[in-house]
This record gives sequence, C-alpha cells and structure tokens, in this order.
Amino acid sequence: MGKEQVSELIKAGVHFGHLTRKWNPNMSPYIYMERNGIHIINLYKTVAKLEEASNALKKIASSGRKILFVATKKQAKDIVSESSKKINMPYITERWPGGMLTNFVTIRKAVKKMSSIDRMKQDGTFNSLSKKEKLQIGRLREKLEKNLGSISNMTRLPGAIFIVDILREKIAVKEAQKLNIPIFAMVDTNSDPRGIDYVIPANDDASKSISKILEHVGSAIQEGLEERNSGKDKEETQDKEAETVVEETPVEEAVAEEAPAEETVVEETPVEEAVAEEAPAEETVVEETPVEEAVAEEAEETVVEETPVEEAVAEEAPAEETVVEETPVEEAVAEEAPAEEKETKKKSKKAKK
Repeated sequence: MGKEQVSELIKAGVHFGHLTRKWNPNMSPYIYMERNGIHIINLYKTVAKLEEASNALKKIASSGRKILFVATKKQAKDIVSESSKKINMPYITERWPGGMLTNFVTIRKAVKKMSSIDRMKQDGTFNSLSKKEKLQIGRLREKLEKNLGSISNMTRLPGAIFIVDILREKIAVKEAQKLNIPIFAMVDTNSDPRGIDYVIPANDDASKSISKILEHVGSAIQEGLEERNSGKDKEETQDKEAETVVEETPVEEAVAEEAPAEETVVEETPVEEAVAEEAPAEETVVEETPVEEAVAEEAEETVVEETPVEEAVAEEAPAEETVVEETPVEEAVAEEAPAEEKETKKKSKKAKK
C-alpha cells in the first residue's frame, strides 16, 4: 500500500474523526491534526495497521478457523452482512446476545433447535402438528433466524472477532477479552484502543469508510481461504500420486522377486557341483573303512587274547568244586570217629570183665 491507497482512504473519508471535545487521549498517537474542531486521523498509520491486521486475518483464515464480524449500527449492518457472506464467515448485525462467546454451549443449542425445526418441515412432521403449535414453532424459528441465523455455520468459538465500533459493542469486547480471542476493530478518535489486539484507526461512522476497510479485510481473508483450499488440493494430489505409486510398486516388486528366484537357481547349480566334488570324499571314507576294520580286528584279537585269562579263572573255579568234593572226607572222618568210640567202649567192657 502506498500513496494510491492513502488517496483512496481520503476519498472514502476514513481520516475524519470525532469532535475534539469527545476525543479519547489514548488515541493521540493516531491523530494527525485538528481542523475545524474535528480530529484528523493519520492515514499512514492507518495503512500500516490495516496491513498488519490483514496479514493476521489471512493467517487465521488459512488455518481454517472462523472470524466473527460484529456491527449493530444501521450504517454498518448491510455492509458487514454482505461482505461476510461473500467470504462465508459468521456475523452479528442484530442485538448482541448475552453470553454469545462465554456461554457458547447454550447458544449452540439454540442453533441446533433451529436446524431441528427445519428438519421437521422437511420430514413432514411439522404438518401433523396443530395450528397453535405450528404458529408457536414458526415464531420461534423466525426469532432464532433473526438473532442467530448468521452464525448457524459456526460450530465452535471463532478464531478472531472483527468489531466496527468498540464503544457500541462493549459486551462483545469484554467476552472476547475473557476468552483471549484476538480482537480486530475499527477504532475512532472517541474510543479507547487499549485492550484491542489489532487497532485500525479509522472513521467508524461513515458507510464509505466502513466498506473501504472491510473491502481490504475481506480480500485478505479470501486469500487465506484460497491458500487453504490450494493446500488441500495439493495434499489430495499427493495422496493420489502416492496411491498410484503404491499400486504400481507391487508389479515391480513381483518382477524383482522373480529375478532373484532365477539368480537362486543359478546359484544353486554350484551347490550340486560341490556335492559332486564331495562324492570322492565319501569314497575316501569307504577306503578308510579297512583301517576301522583293522582296529576292530585288533580289538577282537585283544578280546581273544584276554579270553584265556577268563578260562584260567574258569579253570580255577573247579578248585572250589574240589573243596566241595573234599567235604565228604570230613564226613568220613566224622563217621570214623564213632567207630573208634565203639572200639574204645568194647575194650573198656573187656577190661571190666
């Protein structure tokens, strides 16, 4: 952004502030001069801050998070709703519902109620209700559409909030500060910029000024969304390429597996030759067997030579039999002993006679 951008902002009346008696001293760094009792905003600082805010919003949009636009002023309602619809972002142009951010669970339930009524109309269950119930449900649907219809696509807390007039949207600012949600805002000379993360010093009362700022902001968000979509497309193409590679690789692997199979056949032939070469080794073993037979014969000879010893032992065994046979001699002696006793008895009897 250069001089052309500044000239565009001058034509849109972005540089006009409020009366000097209504100014906020905290906005003094962004005020260029005073003319006819009105403060003039320094547009060079406005351009710098607008670029900073646009880059930040672009990053948030590329990350996939939503940006909530808030503007309940008459001169800003239509502009904000049109610009947010172009970039498919949620917006609040009616009364700010209390607890929109801090009590988001309850707000989300109301949005689900609205979608359930739509399903009833599609299914045909709505027609089966009585006239009174139809009127009640129809009025409830209109009320929900008016207050929450613009945030029906916001399924979670927004990644940032863009406010046109922070004095008018005090509740929205406080809720965003409690939840540490980044705040982007158009700040006029009568507002306090403290507590705002990205200040865009600009006239927040003129419709031309609001539309000019939102034009730049919307284009930055659109670029972020396009980057996100292009990134998704690249990922999808990469996934498709990876799938095609995976599908092609098995054929190549099969060919690669068949090739080693042939190599193994070629490599197996030397094994057979090695077996053939090892065959003579078996012959040598066969030839060496006589040595083992000789050893076995020697062992038999030693056994044969040792057998006489056993025979000698066996021959000595009859000696025991002789001992057994000699036992009758003792019996004979024992038999002869009574005979001698008889003879002594006879001699003693003769002597007595």
